[in-house]
Amino acid sequence: MTYGMMARMTDRKPATLRGQNLDGTAKRIIELLQDDGRLSYSAIAKEVGLSEAAVRHRVQKLIDGGVMQVVAVTDPLQMGFARQAMIGVKVTGNVREVAAELAAMEKLDYVVVTTGRFDVLAEIVAESDDELLDIVSEQISALPSVVTTETFVYLRLEKQTYAWGVR
Repeated sequence: MTYGMMARMTDRKPATLRGQNLDGTAKRIIELLQDDGRLSYSAIAKEVGLSEAAVRHRVQKLIDGGVMQVVAVTDPLQMGFARQAMIGVKVTGNVREVAAELAAMEKLDYVVVTTGRFDVLAEIVAESDDELLDIVSEQISALPSVVTTETFVYLRLEKQTYAWGVR
């Protein structure tokens, strides 16, 4: 897997563009940045047939609208994080409130409300099994509305992509 800069679709910010149809040019800009997040505005401009200034404006509008963000994607193992896991959380009461509490936990990287066996799924990248245990037992399970948790430890990352929505 290649690690580096890439653009990814996101809904972490309030998206004023969410639900609106993006035109082909916007989708192509996103696709180019997903392939190489370090691509210059001038290189993108040549690909999409716009001026460099117009591309810069379009990219900023996509970022400001919460449609995408440009981030550095790292390899957790090379960064000193030995353990990755998904934590399934069963909740009693208001699921949105618990999801918000989990989202506020700095160590959790991904929190999603879901249906099925669990009400919430949370992803963590931890430095060790001890850190994972502390987060699950002392922070997540300590929340009053959390009934149970189940931790799915990642043994090997087979595929990770951020090319949502344009391909």
